[in-house]
This record gives sequence, C-alpha cells and structure tokens, in this order.
Amino acid sequence: MAPHVPREHREQHGKDAPPGFIPPMAAEDVAAVEAILGYDFADKSLVELALTHGSFYYPYRPGDTYERLEYLGDGVLTCLMSREVFGTYRTLPPGPLTRLRAANVDTEKLARVAVLRGLHRFLRHKAPQLEGQIHVFIKEMCKYPVHSNGLLDPPKVLSDIVESLIGAIYFDSNFDQEEVWRVFRNLADPLISLETLGKHPVSELFEFCQKTRRGVKIMKDEWDKNLKVEVLIDGELVGSATYAQKKEIAQNRAAKAALDKLKETMGQTESELAPADVSEPFDELDIAGTLNTNAS
Repeated sequence: MAPHVPREHREQHGKDAPPGFIPPMAAEDVAAVEAILGYDFADKSLVELALTHGSFYYPYRPGDTYERLEYLGDGVLTCLMSREVFGTYRTLPPGPLTRLRAANVDTEKLARVAVLRGLHRFLRHKAPQLEGQIHVFIKEMCKYPVHSNGLLDPPKVLSDIVESLIGAIYFDSNFDQEEVWRVFRNLADPLISLETLGKHPVSELFEFCQKTRRGVKIMKDEWDKNLKVEVLIDGELVGSATYAQKKEIAQNRAAKAALDKLKETMGQTESELAPADVSEPFDELDIAGTLNTNAS
C-alpha cells in the first residue's frame, strides 16, 4: 500500500476553492480502504460516505454523513455475531452468549479494529479534539491486548466508521450477509472467545466480595464536586478513581483498583487495608500491585 498522505496535504487544493467546496475523497484513498477491507466496491462513493463525519462540512451547511450506513452496519453485525456465537457454543446459555456477542461488536472492540487496521487515518472530519483523543486511546489500549472490559473510553467515532463501512458493504453487495461476514471476520481477527473473554471489573468485584463475605458499596456522591467515585468494602474506603469524561469509566476504574487491592492484601485484616486511588491519567493504576494510596 502506498504511504498515507496527511489530510491537510490532500486537501490543500480546497483552500483556493469557492466557499462551501467540499473536497472529494482521493481515488488512491478509496483504493487503500478497499485494500484494507478486502472488498472492491461497485459504488465507490459509498467509501467516502462511510468515512465522512458531520464536522467535515464545518463551517458550511451540513451534508451527507456516515450515520445511516452506521445504523445499517450496527444491525447486520449484531445479527451475524449472534449467529456466530450461537453456532460456535452450542450448549452455552443466553447470558454468556450475550456477553460474547457484545464483546466482539462493542465500541472498544470496533475502535480497536479501526486503529489496528489503519481505517482511522481516512476519517474525514474537522473535530478539533478528536485526533488527540484517538492518540490517547491508541496509547492506552496497548495495556490491554484483548479488551479492557470497561476501563478505557475509546472515541465512538472509531467504532462508528467500522459499522458504517460494514453497512456500506452490506448495501453495495445487495445485502449479502456472507460477504459482510467474510470481511468483518478478517478485520476483527482474532475474535474474543470464551477463553479470552474477560470480566467486567464491577461484576468481578461483587463476585469476589460475595465469595469472601464482604460488603461492597460504590459511592458516587462526590462526582459532581470532584469527579470521584469511591468503593467501600465493609464500610472502609478501599478504592477510588477520577475520570473527567464519564462517570461509568471512573466507576469501573475504582472497582478495578479496589479489586486489585483486595487481592493484594489477602491475608490481612480489613482494618489494615489502605485506600487505593486511581486518578487520571490511568497510568497511576498499577495492576501489578503498587497502587497510589493517597487517602481520599
């Protein structure tokens, strides 16, 4: 594949164009995306549409975006992944089947696909902070080879473009599900299996405390004041986390910090437990055992 030319260079010609001019996607970029997907579009315009974010038209009147194709791709992926896990795990009950399906088509998994396959490089947008958010996600996802199970906050646009491209293939192929599955199966390889499916930190914490006869309470009272979520074990503060973007991520990180601390201190009395604090950036959480123990 030819080296990718930065967007600002490809669109230089647009600076001298009339107001409202929207540069088309370069033919070489369309070909590069087709090579990544392993699919040759009959309608090449679908590639451009599937990769066009609403911000790309700023400051002019909004035009067509990937949203309708994203809707189509989301639906077909859910159906195809349901079929895959149902056929692969013939005795597995609905609960685990649902978790397996979700893990393979959720925002983080699809965002990983976009990054690992290089699809994010072709996203057409003018969102000022998006490139930085993508860079942070790429850096943090390296800590979790398969999936973070709720500890990372990937930019949703990354998963959106995977779904929109899948939707574009579904439409372009005259709704051929087998062709869509062939493309997605290659893109998403390796799929998350029952053996590599991790546990959500909140669920794992509650299971751990139930087995060890501990009481657990997740406190969000401080969120509006300082964006902090705290985990109490038998009334003692054991873990906390802050995360500016989303309360759910802070909750998951607090649960993970508390779980790690509990496992680290097995054999100690609960009164000896020191609170584990996780603050943004996530580098402060050391899952190997060395936790920031600043009191909340």
